[in-house]
Amino acid sequence: MHLNGDGPAAPGENLLLFSELFKYNVHYENTKVFGVRTFVKERYYLVREDILPDAVLKTMQVKQLLEAGDAKTVHEGVEQVGLSRSAFYKYKDGIHLIHQLERERIVTISLDLEHESGMLSKVLGCVAVHGANVLTINQSIPLQGRANVVISVEISHMNQELGDMLDGLKEISGVKRALIIGQG
Repeated sequence: MHLNGDGPAAPGENLLLFSELFKYNVHYENTKVFGVRTFVKERYYLVREDILPDAVLKTMQVKQLLEAGDAKTVHEGVEQVGLSRSAFYKYKDGIHLIHQLERERIVTISLDLEHESGMLSKVLGCVAVHGANVLTINQSIPLQGRANVVISVEISHMNQELGDMLDGLKEISGVKRALIIGQG
């Protein structure tokens, strides 16, 4: 994807669209009155290190020095890598290592279960087998032989696809309905 977002990247281009995550900054016009607010969409890209400008790379080096304790202050860090403080402050909030951007992926699943002993245990076992982590469970009182269960599950480290887990839940005898009602 081109930096300006107009069409796919040509072969050999080094930029890859990382995500269409939306983060909004508020910008004000008419600074005396603060009359109009506009929202600007920021885009994120995954870029190979060797094509980044030196100032951006050095900013990351300073951040790593500060995090590791090898530099006690920004001034000390920028001196070690040969970067101006203004360049550091310009780029510091815009560059992150990929592992720092990983976020928990959480899905919320609604299930209708027959009122049978051990039914919830079977559901939780299926979730565990697929490598997901149950965060919350909310179960209604059984009415007319059925109970609704809503579980929030962290799926970042699953060893299978989410669809496989959902299919596995649906295959459990006594599960009448299983569907994803939210993702975040």
